[in-house]
Amino acid sequence: MNASTPTPTLLESLTAVVGPNGILTGADVSARMIHVWRQEPVRAACIVRPASTAEVAEVLRLCNAAGQTVVPHGGLTGLVQGCNGSDADVVLSLERMNRIEEVDAVGRTMTVQAGVPLEKLQQEAEKVGLMFPMDLGARGSCQIGGNVSTNAGGNRVIRFGMTRENVLGLEAVLADGTVVSSLNTMIKNNAGYDLKHLFIGSEGTLGIVTRVVIRLREMAQGQQTAFVACDDFTQVASFLRHIDRSMGGALCSFEVMWRDYYELVTTPPATNARPVPLEHEHYVLCEALGTGHANDAERFEAVMMEALEQGLVADAAVAKSESERRAMWRIRDSVDQFFRYGPAFLYDVSLAIRDMDAYVKEVKRRLAVDYPGHHCFTLGHIGDGNIHFAIAVGSAELADHKRVNACVYEPLQPVGGSVSAEHGIGTEKLDYLPLSRSETEIALMRRLKAALDPKGILNPGKVFPPH
Repeated sequence: MNASTPTPTLLESLTAVVGPNGILTGADVSARMIHVWRQEPVRAACIVRPASTAEVAEVLRLCNAAGQTVVPHGGLTGLVQGCNGSDADVVLSLERMNRIEEVDAVGRTMTVQAGVPLEKLQQEAEKVGLMFPMDLGARGSCQIGGNVSTNAGGNRVIRFGMTRENVLGLEAVLADGTVVSSLNTMIKNNAGYDLKHLFIGSEGTLGIVTRVVIRLREMAQGQQTAFVACDDFTQVASFLRHIDRSMGGALCSFEVMWRDYYELVTTPPATNARPVPLEHEHYVLCEALGTGHANDAERFEAVMMEALEQGLVADAAVAKSESERRAMWRIRDSVDQFFRYGPAFLYDVSLAIRDMDAYVKEVKRRLAVDYPGHHCFTLGHIGDGNIHFAIAVGSAELADHKRVNACVYEPLQPVGGSVSAEHGIGTEKLDYLPLSRSETEIALMRRLKAALDPKGILNPGKVFPPH
């Protein structure tokens, strides 16, 4: 739909709902940045900050009646411009809805408002000897509502799944202000359609998630971590099967770094020390969550030794302390180095493990043809089929971005890969959705959108282009 600036009457009505401290206008809007990494001001007519589901419902009812577009904001850590808007939009921020409402240590669930940061959830769970296993680098900034709305992934998907697998129930508000409250606390509930899945991963286009019931797990008793070198991708794939099988399901992270990334983050100005020499093509950071038994470390080291003896890895270093473990993870998390050579285009794709080696080589072949002096840094959560690229070609121009997009996305279609593994579509990948979804699938998405948001006010222009 074509957005128009909110009328003074609508602004007055919104202020009456959330109070004068619950709405920002003018310089208070532009003083905020649209992303934690980018110094680019938020664009909006106003930022409305409701403090309850009832206030969210009334805000949306008013906006829907006026045909006013609404862009939801969480922690603003996404990478596909899913929270971008215009000066005519109303931004709906969930930042004031930041309460943890209940922790059920017996049922191992937690009921929270959508604006609670991921790290706060993790900390609260730990207080009662439990854990919320989902984890990602933006844990201190991202909010659980945004994690749900984008079906966020992270570092432990191989064992605990995406956000979807860790949500038992939720509450959402539809475009017209209808509250759909399905705060299920049970793992098993097959009484009709599981409506939470309409909103998980829909990027705020079908409804605004306001409260979530998350599933907690028993706190792991110790972690075993290793940094491994492999000579080729065949070794990587074989080592994955070996360690997952040998650790009896305890493997929770399997992060693979290509040589280009490992070299980047272990050379100045980066300060990371290399656990293994820069002499190989691939490097793996693997971690298992243990039971706390005395033989956990012995078993883990025995598995590493077996891998070396069987030629599944070329070299390995096992963390002997928490400080060594953290140092290994700093290597994986040093993504700030992506911008060492200027602006970089960031990618998040997925495909079958068996196709990864050839796919990465094809992407780099195409880049070498179009941009001989490019820099391409490659890593990913390979255990769950996810690859990330950071590609610098000396330009941030739209034309160059599209050429690089073609190098990355086009080779995915023949192997049935996805242009988005865990970050969503937003506006960044609108043109490329048909590479990963059929016409029939996209048509059904549009039907769902039309049914739940007939006026198209919720996060317009995201996921798929408007007709």
